[in-house]
Amino acid sequence: NREVGSGGRTVGEKLAAKLGVPFYDKALIKALEEKDHLTVNEIEKLKGEKNDWWSEFTSMLPFGDSSKYYTVKEGQEPEVLTTEELFRAEQEILQGIANNGSCVIAGRSGFYVFRKHPNHLSVLIHASQEARVQRIMRKKNVSEKEAEKIIETVDTMRENYVNRYTGMSRYDTKMYDLVISMDGLSEDDAASLIFDYIQKTSK
Repeated sequence: NREVGSGGRTVGEKLAAKLGVPFYDKALIKALEEKDHLTVNEIEKLKGEKNDWWSEFTSMLPFGDSSKYYTVKEGQEPEVLTTEELFRAEQEILQGIANNGSCVIAGRSGFYVFRKHPNHLSVLIHASQEARVQRIMRKKNVSEKEAEKIIETVDTMRENYVNRYTGMSRYDTKMYDLVISMDGLSEDDAASLIFDYIQKTSK
């Protein structure tokens, strides 16, 4: 999980590259929307009919390759889920991704979805307001006031999303194995910290 403007998505991509595993992000929602009428029942049917249901499912999606993932440009936010059914379907897909092999997943309430997964690591990437504002100003070429508005809007949207579907707060540090402040760190530094933690705790 990460705060907008913290660089967390980039950290996730760099970590995935260091680990040699796929990186998956919020474009999952885009894929779900482009796959018409996706339901939990449809997924369960696939799982019952096919041992390798994940490959079958990804063949239906726009990218059609389970080793990669359809991504969107940084800063674009998917539409907010509107039904419990869609949230449940998303959980099924996320769990299918994880069961298919090691990977890095950005956001999507992963701390909740994978809380019972035997081999997961939950990380929260955050930064000070000043650092977030400066990063967004630089990345999006916007004013300080516009950057602050983006932070306020996205923070509210993400917290409402998590609270609505999980009953939890994404800021609850008890939900994470690692909490990293990006102040004074580069994305490469943070990716290396997580990588080292994984190496030490997986022995």
